[in-house]
Amino acid sequence: MFEDHVITILKERQIDLVASIPCDKTRDLHFLLPEHFRHIGLTREEDGVGVCAGAFLAGGRPLMAIQSSGLGNMLNALMSLTRTYDLPLPILASWRGVQDETIPAQVPFNAAVPGILDATGIPYTVIRTSSEFSKIGDVVTDAFAYLRPHVALVMPGSWAGTASCYTPVPPPARERVISITYNRKFPEPVMTRNDAINIIARHLDRQVVVANIGVPSKELYAANDRPLNFYMLGSYTQASPIGLGLAATTRREVWVIDGDGSILGTGILPVIGVESPANLTVFCLDNGSFGSTGNQPTPAYHHTDIEMLAIASGFRFTVKTGTPEGLESILGSLGRGPNFVHVILKPGNAEVKNIPLSPHQIRDRFAAAIR
Repeated sequence: MFEDHVITILKERQIDLVASIPCDKTRDLHFLLPEHFRHIGLTREEDGVGVCAGAFLAGGRPLMAIQSSGLGNMLNALMSLTRTYDLPLPILASWRGVQDETIPAQVPFNAAVPGILDATGIPYTVIRTSSEFSKIGDVVTDAFAYLRPHVALVMPGSWAGTASCYTPVPPPARERVISITYNRKFPEPVMTRNDAINIIARHLDRQVVVANIGVPSKELYAANDRPLNFYMLGSYTQASPIGLGLAATTRREVWVIDGDGSILGTGILPVIGVESPANLTVFCLDNGSFGSTGNQPTPAYHHTDIEMLAIASGFRFTVKTGTPEGLESILGSLGRGPNFVHVILKPGNAEVKNIPLSPHQIRDRFAAAIR
């Protein structure tokens, strides 16, 4: 079967993690992927860019499997993370909107995909028939050889002429009892994000740390620069996805310093809940604002309780604090994850300098330290 052929090609290229959102045209392949690879099912394609970045940095060989419309969701992350740090990312994309397409909404973006990829300098390879499936291996090889994204645009017709290779099985029962007792008080904040980062920094030993974009990364650099810190220079919303990719690939303890705006902009919390990595802790430093852009308020300032989102997503342990003593106590007693530490803060940025490291320097020293 053609799907088995593709899986064999990916195994021959030593792919060991696949992050995916399925496509109707490749449904059988998407049913089979979890049987053959460490698989992370996404809710938004953009999060897969971060997941795969984390997996590679920890020594893995990841791949994304999507439909081509998802490339639109991924473009900023591809350019500000994958291209900025020069990370490999082979992408197996079912190319919609160009061949016997019956859904009008698939046409406008997908018909323009080659031009969009040309404009951004992202290489792609068109695969028109099953006889060209070997090119998928070439795409993987190129991505890792040249440390760049490379998209395989697979025409839906290339799967024609073969019977389904997947025998559907009845889904497991969904019935379950959910019982939640939740009683929290939002404290009036007494700390800034920099105060919280300085406390976290004092507890760092062998943990791998991902610091959110902008000022948070600068504040961590000023507090405790170390090779095991991955400083994000761009790619809004990708801190926790990177942390998940790291946690899925390394046995080290992984800490993510994320923010309320970033977490509210991603769909990664339910994915973390499903994957349930025991070595992952997400610190949501919630100052109710977009701190790096002038402290404009987020929905978390007066309305949204992000800890409740983590509970609903299935985090094993969640906690809220707003004081230095409370954060110190939590840091001294963290156990098996995934953990979600919700730290209520007041807006404000420390006066810190830019990080004097290039993206390649951040990448190389981090990868050398973690592996």
